[in-house]
Amino acid sequence: MAVSKADQAYDILRAKIMDGTYGPGYRLVIDQLAREHGISSVPWRESLRRLEAEDWVDIVPNVGALVKTFDTHSWERTMRLLARLEGLATALSAQQLTADDIAHARSLNAQMRDALANFDTARFGKLNRAFHEHLCSRCDDDRLNTLVHHEWTRLELIRRSAFFYAPGRALASLSEHDSILDLIEGGADFEMIETAARRHEVNNLNAVMEDDKKRAAENALEGERTA
Repeated sequence: MAVSKADQAYDILRAKIMDGTYGPGYRLVIDQLAREHGISSVPWRESLRRLEAEDWVDIVPNVGALVKTFDTHSWERTMRLLARLEGLATALSAQQLTADDIAHARSLNAQMRDALANFDTARFGKLNRAFHEHLCSRCDDDRLNTLVHHEWTRLELIRRSAFFYAPGRALASLSEHDSILDLIEGGADFEMIETAARRHEVNNLNAVMEDDKKRAAENALEGERTA
């Protein structure tokens, strides 16, 4: 079946947003897009409305379409949603994971430890996403897997526009990965696996939020001292 011009325009925009070509705050000019890609303005307008509905783009009156700029609240909302989606997908996938699948997941976790030891945060992030999506990969709900993938992509975009970090959390996260794999390998029930996978992401969220509060308190105290 032929792909519509609107779908082509949507795919172009979404790919360039995902790979960082169009970063947060980038202004998407319809006339310019039409000239560059040989697609008329109407499909671009349709694709921008679709991206706005999916929360990738803001359409601002008298300004135009801007790639979404994410903040701490966006990150928090995404993490809470991802925790629920991924917990369910991991539990659904768990019974279908083979011994080779689990061995591959443990290998990814070991590679993350190496990346952490070498202070390679970019590699750690890529491996971390690969680990989590791998645990969901045997879920037979394609729609759920698409949603998980979608939210992981959003999370990576948010991290490009704001750096979220909690000291010591990465190492604790790897231990939790091992615990989730132990549950799966040991044949734990659905609810235990779902809870563990969901709690893991919530722990990441809570660690960052607590560190943010600590930093804010320290900055306020420093401000009082220098006032």
